[in-house]
Amino acid sequence: MIDVLKHRFLENPMRHRDMTWEDVEKRLRVNQKALAILERMEESGGEPDTIGYDESTGGLIFCDCSKESPAGRRSLCYDDAALQKRRNNPPRGSAVHQAQEMGVELMTEALYRRLQELGEFDLKTSSWIATPDEIRQKGGAIFSEKRYGVVFTFHNGADSYYASRGWRGYFSIT
Repeated sequence: MIDVLKHRFLENPMRHRDMTWEDVEKRLRVNQKALAILERMEESGGEPDTIGYDESTGGLIFCDCSKESPAGRRSLCYDDAALQKRRNNPPRGSAVHQAQEMGVELMTEALYRRLQELGEFDLKTSSWIATPDEIRQKGGAIFSEKRYGVVFTFHNGADSYYASRGWRGYFSIT
């Protein structure tokens, strides 16, 4: 996994301009839990990479940097409550549950927009993102995508699912 991450880091310097691979590798080598999480992200098509530091904690932010929403994480409703509500044709699971099992969180809208400043992602797909409680309590959930050079955030029923909608996750390590 270290070799995969190093290759991706060196191939995409625009994602982490103020970082060195040596600092990233040092943090990864002492954190086996982070490596296990990154491996799960990789296995599901996320192509994780670091996109910089979390200014509040100093941690390295790793997130899904696949061009499109990770292929192994599509056709899911938003969370388990939505999954249980779905009576006909339920999907195989939920984005929130899958993220929890993986050890990551769904990207926030701010982090999604930050990622989009570093490249072009979700030009053909969309990704569920962390939904504020006030929206979720009303049955909705939000997702984002990039079209026509603009990042859009939309809403849908949390129980909806589409073959082209997945989710993007992130976590940070100190």
